[in-house]
Amino acid sequence: MNKHTPASESIFRTSLLEEADGPARNASDNPTMGEIIAKRFSRRDLLKGALAVSAISATVAPLALISADKARAGGTGSAFSFPEVAAGVDENHHVAEGYDADVLLRWGDPLFPDAPEFDPTAQTAESQRRQFGYNNDYVGYIPLPDAEDPAAHGLLVVNHEYTNEHLMFPGIVTIADGKPQVAPADQKRVDIEMAAHGGTVAEIRRVDGKWQLVKDSSYNRRITADTEMEVTGPAAGHERLRTGADATGTRVLGTVNNCAGGVTPWGTYIMAEENFHGYFMGELPADHPEATNYERLGVPDATYEWGKFYDRFDVSKEPNEPNRFGWIVEVDPFDPNSTPKKRTALGRTKHEGAESIVSRDGRVVFYLGDDERFDYVYKFVTAGRYNPDDRAANMDLLDEGTLYVARFDEDGSMEWLPLIHGEGPLTAENGFESQADVVIETRRAADLLGATKMDRPEDVEPNAVNGRVYVMLTNNTRRSEEDVDAANPRAKNAFGHIIEIAETDGDFAATTGKWEVLLQCGDPSIAEVGATFTTETTKDGWFGMPDNCAIDAAGRLWVSTDGNNPSATGRTDGLWAVDTEGDARATSKLFYRVPVGAELCGPVFTPDDQSLFVAVQHPGDGGDDWEPFGRPSYYEDLSTRWPDFQDDIPVRPAVVAITKQGGGKIGV
Repeated sequence: MNKHTPASESIFRTSLLEEADGPARNASDNPTMGEIIAKRFSRRDLLKGALAVSAISATVAPLALISADKARAGGTGSAFSFPEVAAGVDENHHVAEGYDADVLLRWGDPLFPDAPEFDPTAQTAESQRRQFGYNNDYVGYIPLPDAEDPAAHGLLVVNHEYTNEHLMFPGIVTIADGKPQVAPADQKRVDIEMAAHGGTVAEIRRVDGKWQLVKDSSYNRRITADTEMEVTGPAAGHERLRTGADATGTRVLGTVNNCAGGVTPWGTYIMAEENFHGYFMGELPADHPEATNYERLGVPDATYEWGKFYDRFDVSKEPNEPNRFGWIVEVDPFDPNSTPKKRTALGRTKHEGAESIVSRDGRVVFYLGDDERFDYVYKFVTAGRYNPDDRAANMDLLDEGTLYVARFDEDGSMEWLPLIHGEGPLTAENGFESQADVVIETRRAADLLGATKMDRPEDVEPNAVNGRVYVMLTNNTRRSEEDVDAANPRAKNAFGHIIEIAETDGDFAATTGKWEVLLQCGDPSIAEVGATFTTETTKDGWFGMPDNCAIDAAGRLWVSTDGNNPSATGRTDGLWAVDTEGDARATSKLFYRVPVGAELCGPVFTPDDQSLFVAVQHPGDGGDDWEPFGRPSYYEDLSTRWPDFQDDIPVRPAVVAITKQGGGKIGV
């Protein structure tokens, strides 16, 4: 996901590609994925076998791909059938012909009968706590157990990742020497920002083919940066999590920067804390016990100014508070009075998400990406087994299990390395006194195990239909020629790639597997980019910067993107349908595109594949990289006013419901 730019900076947002790279805090000598891929795909291997098309496209002009495509044997053709959207840039969103894209929930929409209507000129924290939050990211759909049609009546669970103050608040931007400046925050603004973070649980129902909010639902709930939460698992109660406000180390206020997420088999909602480093300010002494831990995570970063008003966000006053963030949070959406739980057994990183699947022996496997340049792919396997007949028996499964980190080898094999205290280098001699230390410093533990450094691993999705796992790697423009490896094959990787994992014997709980590069992304008409889309992919069908993804009920892959700079790619972000099987493998089609400045997040399907929910995040951000606008975009001077298009209403992040006109499955 895109990083938040400090509000006090004169330029709201740098180049999307540069900004999305992150600070790259991994100084270990572990091999990078680019190095591994480069060694795996030797020149001899480039010209033979199933890798031929990928290899040729990385070394010769796209016209040569025609011969390579013809050489493919048989196949069933594309799994998708819809009129492709034309790639481009403008103020509005666009969906494939024959489909409707209806705005379902916007920032500020009231979620309760007594909630105030949205008034951007009179915002308060109290109002925001009763309204839909900002920058919707992950979207999950959970059918109601007693619903007559589970695909038409359920709970929508949505993460609110971060806030863009310059788009949210009137009167805080001034122009000095031709450059915009944002006024320092006051406590009122900070309180609204904190209330706009977190998540939403909302009951929704499809009526006459259209989705609508059930405003009087007892399930509706807002979770914010002030919501009380419980810490569970190995780190619960550890002295490194204790603060002046919580001497027990088991109670935390709030959750921040929730990016992607997941829904468990037992119907709970997973929030994944990602770039929490930006919420902390102040300084630690160089010899402080947490100094090395925080340096590995980039804490503090002072993107937000919350520490001016709340001591817990100032590390000089509460040095342990950052250890209380960076976790996976589990929420019971069916009990709006329940206390969310930070499940520390799944490790502390900059989590992109946590998608899960039940293994053949009943244990539940969660796949996790740590979204930063040169960081790692993880999975967590529960110790206990899922009981489909007893929901209560599953509610603490995430407190016990084994956390693994991935090593991708040059021969196409891979191994999941267990992060277990006392095993290998994870001992007291290296600063790990217990499993609590291992999960608090997950990144450092993974460094010592020799995990493979990746190009910003974001969504990692298991596919129950074909038995494989898909890893979205967004980009890494700071990877040098010396850093390339088998699983990260390109230096200056501006466009990212997708890796496909086949776990041994099709068992998602296995500790070994095989891997392949499904796609190297980018414009295939430019040979130097090395993109590997098939020649059946049109000029509109290629994409860069894969971020989130979804697997529909038929097992088809849908990929959303983050970082298409209009001046560099001539297109906005959007949702692409990607074939993974047969001779159509690596063919892509554009299904939906977002307005200027936005990224697309959280694609999720209803169980019958007849509805698709997507999140349009930070529309209107940027502006200077789109020639027709050509200047930074802010509240009073916006590059788009999507989705309301009213002069007195600012741009609003929103969740969109996509359905087929006349009914039917999406993409068929």
